[in-house]
Amino acid sequence: MEIQHNFSLKNYNTFGIEAKAKQFVAVHNVSELRTILEQNKTEKKFILGGGSNMLLTKDIDALVIHIDLKGHKIIDENDDYVWVESQAGENWHEFVLWTIVQNLGGLENMSLIPGNVGTTPVQNIGAYGTEIKDTFISCEAMKIENQEMKTFTKDECHFGYRESIFKNEVKDQYIITSVIYKLTKRNHKINISYGDIASELAKNHITKPSLKDVSNAVIAIRESKLPNPKELGNSGSFFKNPIILKKDFDKIHPLFPEMKYYDVSETEVKVPAGWLIEQAGFKGKRFGNAGIHKNQALVLVNYGNATGKEILAIATTIQDTIFKTFGIQIEAEVNVI
Repeated sequence: MEIQHNFSLKNYNTFGIEAKAKQFVAVHNVSELRTILEQNKTEKKFILGGGSNMLLTKDIDALVIHIDLKGHKIIDENDDYVWVESQAGENWHEFVLWTIVQNLGGLENMSLIPGNVGTTPVQNIGAYGTEIKDTFISCEAMKIENQEMKTFTKDECHFGYRESIFKNEVKDQYIITSVIYKLTKRNHKINISYGDIASELAKNHITKPSLKDVSNAVIAIRESKLPNPKELGNSGSFFKNPIILKKDFDKIHPLFPEMKYYDVSETEVKVPAGWLIEQAGFKGKRFGNAGIHKNQALVLVNYGNATGKEILAIATTIQDTIFKTFGIQIEAEVNVI
C-alpha cells in the first residue's frame, strides 16, 4: 500500500484522458482504507472507483484513493430469494455475469454497464427498464472524517433518476465499501418490455427467454450502439434523459410532433436525450480529437488525444443547442472534475 506521486490517471478513467494525481494509492480492504484515511487526515482526498462516470478536465491536486476491494458472496437465502454482498471494487459487468451463472435474477438488464459495484448506488444506475433501487437492500460506507462505518438502507439512499443521497446530502462524506442486493432464485421477473430487447430475442427465435438470454440480448444491443472504452475512450451515456413537466411538454410537442417521450407520472414526461441530440445534427460529428459517436448520440468519445476540456466544450455546445432548439435543458450524467 504505497503512496505514489505525480501518478498518471490515463488508465484509470474510461475516457482515457491524460491527467495526473498529486498522490495515488490503491486500497484492497477496509483496514487499508481506514489506515490511509487516519494517516492522511489533512490531505485533500479524491475517491476513485472504476473511473467510468467522470470526465477529467484537470490534474487532481489531492490524494487519489482507488477503491479496489474485491469479492462477493451469498449472505442469506430462502426458497425464493438470495441476498448477495459484493465488495465495492468488483467490476459491475463481471459481477452481473456471475449472478446469471448462479441463476440469480434481477441484474440481467444492466449487463455491460461500465464501472464498479461501489458506484452503482451513487448513480442509481439503470438500463432497459430496471434500476439498482429495484434490487438494492443496503450498502456499507466509511465516513471519511472519522472512519466510522455506517449502513445505508434503501430508504436512506433517497434514490431518484440517476440520483441518490451520495450525490446530494452526503456528497464527498462517505466511501461505499460493499453493497447488498436481493435477487430471485426462481420465478424470475423477466423484463423484455423496454428498448430493443424483444426484437433482439425474436431475431434469435427465442420465445421463452432465460436470464442469460436477456443478458446476451442487452450485451448485443449495447455493443451495437456503444463503443468499447478500451478501443475508443468514452464514459457511456454522457447526458441524462430530461424529465419535464407535462404542461411544458404539451407546449413543445406540437412544434415537434415526432418527438419521442415516455410518461413518468401523471405530471411528468421523459424525453430521450439521444433523440434530441441526433435531431440537432450532432450524431457522428467530430471536433478534432473528440466527438459524438456515430451509432449513439448520447456518447461522447475521445479519438485518442483529446483533453477533458475539449470534450466538455462539445458537451456545453450540445446543451446550448438543445435548449435553443427545443427549450429543454439536458444535464450531464457524467461527473465533470
